[in-house]
Amino acid sequence: MILALKFFHIAAIAIWAGGLISLPGLYVQRAYVQDDDALYRLQMMVRFSYVVIISPAAFIAVATGILLIFGQQTFAGWFSLKLLFVAVLVVLHVLTGLVIIRLFREGEIYPIWRFILATVLTSGVIIAILTVVLAKPVLSEPAAEDLLAPGGLGRFVQSISPWEIPLVRSHDQR
Repeated sequence: MILALKFFHIAAIAIWAGGLISLPGLYVQRAYVQDDDALYRLQMMVRFSYVVIISPAAFIAVATGILLIFGQQTFAGWFSLKLLFVAVLVVLHVLTGLVIIRLFREGEIYPIWRFILATVLTSGVIIAILTVVLAKPVLSEPAAEDLLAPGGLGRFVQSISPWEIPLVRSHDQR
């Protein structure tokens, strides 16, 4: 069962990552479209890629990843770092969807500098995830250990927040 989950997890990650890296290349094509028919085909191709291929792959990657957490009980510092980078990838995924909504309005284009920035940033996050997963670094800094401990993120946010944030107590502490 774990082997099948890993297979689907890795396959979904490959599709998700490849899709997010390739979409900005399609966005740039918007500037070179001459007629309405070609614009419509490009728009349908981009939306199909995002809605039918990339987004379901992202969902499957996250869902199988969650199942693997419980199946393998992965609770190490490197794993928290990986989840941070996955959260950044999810934010990039959402921003990509927002670009698609706006890109095909009249007169919109996707500048080359944005293509380069999006491609480099997305590739960098994906490389960071792969590096953390393959290297499994030991995080031994005292600040990192406190942050990665159960409830550590809540304590960190409370320490930097200008507003009082009530701590949620577990059932055992009541």
